[in-house]
Amino acid sequence: MSNVLVWFHNDLRLGDNPALVKAIESGNKVIPIYIWDENDSDLHTGSAGKWWLHQSLDRLSNRIEELGNKLVLRKGNPKSIIEEFISQNNISKIFMNRRFEPQIIERDEDILSQTDYEITNGNLLFDPEDIRTKQDKQYTVFTPFWRNCKMQTEPHEPLAIPSEIPAPDKFPESLSLDEMGLLPKIKWYETFEKKWRPGEEEANRILVHFLKSEARKYGKQRNIPGVRGTSRLSPYLRFGEISPKTIWHVSKDYSNPGTDHFVREVGWREFSYHLMANFPFLANKPLRENFEQFPWRDSDEDYEAWTKGMTGYPIVDAGMRELYATGWMHNRVRMIVSSFLVKHLLIDWRKGERWFFDTLLDGDFCSNNAGWQWVSGGGADAAPYYRIFNPILQGKKFDTGGRYVRKWVPEIADIPNANLHAPWELSEGQLQLFGVKLGETYPEPIVNHEFARKRALQSFDQITAKK
Repeated sequence: MSNVLVWFHNDLRLGDNPALVKAIESGNKVIPIYIWDENDSDLHTGSAGKWWLHQSLDRLSNRIEELGNKLVLRKGNPKSIIEEFISQNNISKIFMNRRFEPQIIERDEDILSQTDYEITNGNLLFDPEDIRTKQDKQYTVFTPFWRNCKMQTEPHEPLAIPSEIPAPDKFPESLSLDEMGLLPKIKWYETFEKKWRPGEEEANRILVHFLKSEARKYGKQRNIPGVRGTSRLSPYLRFGEISPKTIWHVSKDYSNPGTDHFVREVGWREFSYHLMANFPFLANKPLRENFEQFPWRDSDEDYEAWTKGMTGYPIVDAGMRELYATGWMHNRVRMIVSSFLVKHLLIDWRKGERWFFDTLLDGDFCSNNAGWQWVSGGGADAAPYYRIFNPILQGKKFDTGGRYVRKWVPEIADIPNANLHAPWELSEGQLQLFGVKLGETYPEPIVNHEFARKRALQSFDQITAKK
């Protein structure tokens, strides 16, 4: 009897894992493997995500051992490692779930060309090839895309966790998790440990808890950063510790408008992946060609102020500080801070995309790209460019009581709600009463909102005039 290889990527779970099920059904003995590309050439994991990956691999390894097998860990060039495995371990076939990042596809096609393999759809609700317009074209607007998805044959029920994974007669050598070198030497990630518990079991627990207790209010609370109004399942989806099909089917038992809205957000993730599959150039370029000519500013000083949460706009700074401290940021605030970088500061969206990817625990290549392209105005289903978020009004509307800003920008916590989101409107004497001195204890705004809005619209006029 030969061995087959299950190559894990961003599908670190045992439940609803078609690649794993197919491997077991082949009747051969199974070798599960995870390969860390030391060069990180596929941009598959940012710095924050490496902490999550370390924890997730630990939990997956333990669960595989409970089923009588072992997860082999390797790092290095995936092509060399796979070729070595095929030659030394009597590998007859490779099973894996489909990836959608252009660099990954190119890399894996080269690796798999010399062997028998089977690729399954384990990470999306639908295959991108199946969702087409009536004119047989790719969708670039979400609403009709999602309407089409809901008219398709329903995604299959989640596949059960196997009762056993047939082990090879001899286990290949494996690195220890520490030898993978995923955790940085400076333990800045320790704050994550207090807030997150990676793993498949936790993902399923969070889903059910959310559907039972919070999903009904999702439509009303999802935009309020000061309350826990979202599921926070995004890192678990990003690392494949839960599948979108599991979310789809489990959610059906809790049908209500809030839950439907929640599943629709999973549809936005789906849309992002379909875009990347259909337009692979999106990895580096905007969907709308004229945005390649956008007159971006190159200001390291402004960019650094943004990354550190020191722009002088409280809702922006709160979001950027939450990100660095927790590896996560509320979705409404993500839109505010990204709009601020792109439209107030006129800094290239690709720099923001890269920062998010590196610092978010849920830094997903396709979703992150689509989100930034949407905000920039150059992507699919993008908001009109003239829709420029006013960070003052956004703060007042969605953080009315100031709970969110006061948590993450404590140096201005004593300022009353009426002025909290625009502290510069108070006099120097008034600010002194609240222990604030702009430019010293908290920054002055790095750009005036009205000036920035006018400048952004003028910049947009430059590229529209070139059409």
